[in-house]
Amino acid sequence: MEDNLVPAQLNPVREDPLAARNDVTIQQLRYFVAAARFGSMTKAADDLLVAQSAVSSSIAVLEKQLASQLFIRRRSKGLTLTADGARFLRNAQALLSQLDESIEEARGDAKQYSGVVRLACFVTLTPFVVPRLLERLEVAHPELEVHVSEVDTQGARELLQAGAVDLAVGYDFGFGEDVEARVIGHAEPYVLLSSGHPLAHLGEIALADLAGENFVLLDIPQSRDYFLGLLADANLTPRIRHRSRNYETIRALVARGHGFSILNQRASSNATYDGGEIVTLPITGQQDALTIVVARMKGAHLSSRMRAVADALHEGP
Repeated sequence: MEDNLVPAQLNPVREDPLAARNDVTIQQLRYFVAAARFGSMTKAADDLLVAQSAVSSSIAVLEKQLASQLFIRRRSKGLTLTADGARFLRNAQALLSQLDESIEEARGDAKQYSGVVRLACFVTLTPFVVPRLLERLEVAHPELEVHVSEVDTQGARELLQAGAVDLAVGYDFGFGEDVEARVIGHAEPYVLLSSGHPLAHLGEIALADLAGENFVLLDIPQSRDYFLGLLADANLTPRIRHRSRNYETIRALVARGHGFSILNQRASSNATYDGGEIVTLPITGQQDALTIVVARMKGAHLSSRMRAVADALHEGP
């Protein structure tokens, strides 16, 4: 008599949630970071030397895997990060930075960095800081690239918080509690006069000596308040004749006799673009110097590349 064959009871297979999910790839992260940087799938693809369809499909799959929309797509305005996208961008950049650094160390290249560091720089500091920085890095780390965005303090803070830059250089007007800053220098204020001004021969000048004179204001947020505060401390209410956001425009207006101004960064020449000439005079008494800092987000990974740039900035002028 044949034995009755009874199917064996199989233990139910428990689905591994990690196995059920397709792993996010490094390539997806690089495509996403590039698209966020350029605000465009097409521009990201051009930079990465791949087809635009490869970037767009990769990011679409990434959004599906994360169950989150990373970009708002608008035909006329390109890509805008969502709140989830901005948070994911910071983490993706930190992960890629750590990966690249680990690869460099494994190859024995820890002292010769390559790749990109994204730097925001206060607009009036850029011509005084960036050329020297790039010169130093060209010698120490020729494969390291620095991409610079010229901004005011608010712009630098926004770029840091959005993860669009790694570091920011600017005056310490207050980046916010979520940003940590390292002092790299100080800049004393001074007065600019035209070379033909009656007080141009003085070795130094008191702000009170300029009462009633026209004032030419460098009209950049935070800087504007700083300059007006210096005058207020000297009991002066300035008669603002002209305003400009451009450092060289201020110098040219002063050289042509439109008023005096106050600046912090000194050009190596007193000649202006249009052939005028200014005189720079230190201000008598103790004045509030501006502190120059290099800043980054608190808790963000400080890669070796970023540290190399920060150290080069700390070397001063």
